[in-house]
Amino acid sequence: MDGIPFVALNGTPAFTHNESVSLFVYCKSDERINFWYEKLSEGGSVNMPLGKYDWCPKYTWVRDKFGVSWQLDIEKINSPQKIVPSFMFVNEKFNLVKEAINHYTSIFANSKVIMEYPYDKSMNLPEGTLLFAQFKLNEYLMNAMSGGAIEHNFDFNESISFIINCDTQEEVGYYWQKLTEGGEEVECGWLKDKFGISWQVVPTILNELLRDPQKSSKVMDAVFTMKKFNINKLIEATNE
Repeated sequence: MDGIPFVALNGTPAFTHNESVSLFVYCKSDERINFWYEKLSEGGSVNMPLGKYDWCPKYTWVRDKFGVSWQLDIEKINSPQKIVPSFMFVNEKFNLVKEAINHYTSIFANSKVIMEYPYDKSMNLPEGTLLFAQFKLNEYLMNAMSGGAIEHNFDFNESISFIINCDTQEEVGYYWQKLTEGGEEVECGWLKDKFGISWQVVPTILNELLRDPQKSSKVMDAVFTMKKFNINKLIEATNE
C-alpha cells in the first residue's frame, strides 16, 4: 500500500484494534485526503472530524470498519514514505515519548530523531515531556505522540506488531535481546518491549522454508516450539 509492506494475520478476539497504534497518512492534497476520509470512515467511525486544526489546515482521525485507526493529514512530507505508523503513549506512559524514541534509535541502525514537539509549559508537565515526535528506524519513518494526562481506556496490545526481518542468527539474537530488556518474550518470534509494543523478530529464510508445501508443516511444527527463532533448527526441521 503506497509502497509500504503490510502483513495481515488471523488473530483472536482477545486483541482488538485501538488508537494506541495508528497509521498516519500524509495526503498532500484536498483530493487525496477527501478520498481517504470517505473510504476509511465508511462502515467505521470518526474520532476527529475532517477539518482545520491548530496543527494542520486539514486533518481527521478515523477508525475503519475493521477497527484500524488512521490519522489523515493534508500536509506534504519530504519522504517517499507517505504512510507512517504512530505510537500513542497513554495513562502512566504519557510522558515516555522521549525515552521511547531514544531507546529505539539506539537499537536500530541508520536511525535518528527528526523532530520533537514539547508540551507547552503552561501544562505544568514534567520537563521534557513531548507531545509529538518523528523519528527514523533504519530509514523507516515513525511517529510518536502523548495522550496527555487524561485517562484513556486502551493501551498497546498485539493487534498491531512490527516485523524485523533478519538475515542471520546474530541479527535475531541482537534484536531479541535489546527489545526484550524490561519487556517479555512471547512465542513464535513475538515479543513485547518495555513499553508494551509488540514486535516479531523473524529470519528472512522462514518465508522461503514455508513456500515448500512438502516441508511447510514440519517448519510450522518447529516454529510452535520456539520463542526466539533458531535458524538452524528451522532448517533441520525440513530434513526430518
